[in-house]
This record gives sequence, structure tokens and C-alpha cells, in this order.
Amino acid sequence: MIEVKHLTKRYGSHTAVEDLSFTVEDGCIYGLLGPNGAGKSTTMNIITGYLSATEGTVTVAGHDIAEEPGPAKACIGYLPEQPPLYQDMTVQEYLAFVAELKGVRKKAERRAAVENVCARAGLQGMERRLIRNLSKGYRQRVGVAAALLGEPKVIILDEPTVGLDPAQMIEIRSLIHDLGKTHTVILSSHILSEVQTVCDRVLIISGGKLIAQGTPEELAARLASQGTLSVTAQGNRQAVLGAAGSVPGLRNLHVTAEKGGEVSFTALSASGKDLRADLSLALAKAGCPVLTLRAESMSLEDVFLQLTEPSEESLEASKDKEEA
Repeated sequence: MIEVKHLTKRYGSHTAVEDLSFTVEDGCIYGLLGPNGAGKSTTMNIITGYLSATEGTVTVAGHDIAEEPGPAKACIGYLPEQPPLYQDMTVQEYLAFVAELKGVRKKAERRAAVENVCARAGLQGMERRLIRNLSKGYRQRVGVAAALLGEPKVIILDEPTVGLDPAQMIEIRSLIHDLGKTHTVILSSHILSEVQTVCDRVLIISGGKLIAQGTPEELAARLASQGTLSVTAQGNRQAVLGAAGSVPGLRNLHVTAEKGGEVSFTALSASGKDLRADLSLALAKAGCPVLTLRAESMSLEDVFLQLTEPSEESLEASKDKEEA
């Protein structure tokens, strides 16, 4: 449905997206994950045609977004993080206006289209309400309804649940799940449990680059197979991490807690070898008694942190480079 090839976007000397390539299959819900500034919104804006790429191509249902913008954009319904709603219009007036912009010329057809998307987005009974009088959750629903007009093949949602209360989040997630039955859906989110619950596949972006993709289960299994250890030891941070860093094959040290003379951290075995005995011995020799040491099954949050956060080794290397 969507094919992104070698996508790059530069703003002067700053590279927001670098050599990004991936495909989106028809009929799936994709989650786009990444820390702030990773390039998620830039990528979405290029796919929807809001921004032009510095290099690379994007095709939507076989149409190049740069060379055939009309047919390509007709395949996309887009909900930005801040829906562009006209506050003094009623829901019905706004959606009829959007339908006309999307090429629904006949009044009867517009009325039918508005009734259809209101039903799908759960807006029945709200059609005559002014948009400025709606709650944040219902405004998001109006934005989703607007994205559905024109019967697009792809629905792209940028942070669809941001700012909503828990009940509204559940309602929007249920709506996204229903949309996935009839559309290809791409959503960006900082809420990892949301992605794990709703999405069929996950794309993780960091520093403008695609660093991992697959189902949440595949990503967790991939890292778990490398031997993920969770450790708590007594001692100061420097001594504990120094001892752990001396174990051959142990990498990606991430401190998860530090309190009362105890340091908790996770680590990966580069070869998948069981390094628990080696790590325990190294910590004991350094005078850092081990309080807990276990192999961990990983959640999507663990996967995200392991892939996107700089490790202690890389932070130390960066510090040494700056000092030099």
C-alpha cells in the first residue's frame, strides 16, 4: 500500500530523516514509534504530501506522492496531532465542508457521506453541536471522521490519543481497531501499551533512521534471544557499571534505578550466551554484592528503551570524546 525508499529530509545542516526505507502492507495497523525529535511527524508529513523530501521517493497505492500528488493524496485520510477544526462550525457543517473539498459535489451525496462517517466515528447526536463546545475526545472523533471522508485506503493518525483522559483513550483505541478492519492504518504514539494493544506491526525510528520493525512479539523475541539480564547490586554506580562492563560479551548497560546504595540495571549478551555466572563473579570481585540477577522477558517498552536510548558505554565514549 505504501512504499518508502531512501527517504531523506534536511533542514539546512540538520537532517530530520536519513535514508529511511520501509513498506506498509494493505489491511494492517502500523505503529510508528520513536523518541521526541526522531523524525516521526516529518515522515508522516512527507507521506501525506504536506512536505517534500530532499531525497528518496514515497508511493501510495502505486502513485508517487511527488509526481502524482492528486491520486496519491486521494488514497490518504490524515489526522494531524492538532486537528484543523473550525471551532464556530457545527460538526455537520464542518464535515460537509471537508467532503466538498474532497470532491463530493452533490449535496445529497455529501449528506450521506457525513452521516456515514459520523456513525463510524461515534458522533451520532453530535451533528448539530458547535465544535468549540465539544470535549477533546469528541474533537478527535471529528478529526477521524474528516479523515474518513472520500473513502481513503490509508488512514494516518499522528498522536491520536494525546491529551485524552483514560476513558476517551479507550474509546479512540477501539475506534482505531475498528478502522483496521477496513483500512490500512498508520499511527504514531508515545504510549507504548497503546501500540502493543492496537498495532499489528511496529516501526521504530531513532535519529531519523529506521532501527527496527516487526510485530511487537517479534521485536521482543529478537532482543530476548540475545540474553537480557536484569540485575540489582550493592555499591555506587561507577563501581557496579565498571564491573559489569568488564564482562566480555556484555553490552547495552542501562541503569533502571539507583537508591540507597543499590544500583539496578539491564544488559544484553551479544552472542546470546548465558553470562549470569561471569557477571556475578565480576560484581563480587569488585565488592558489589548481587541482590538479584535474572533473565527477563521483554515488553515493547523494554524493546523501545534498548533500541533508542544510548547505552552507558556510548555515553561514556561520548563524554571522553568531548573531554579530548
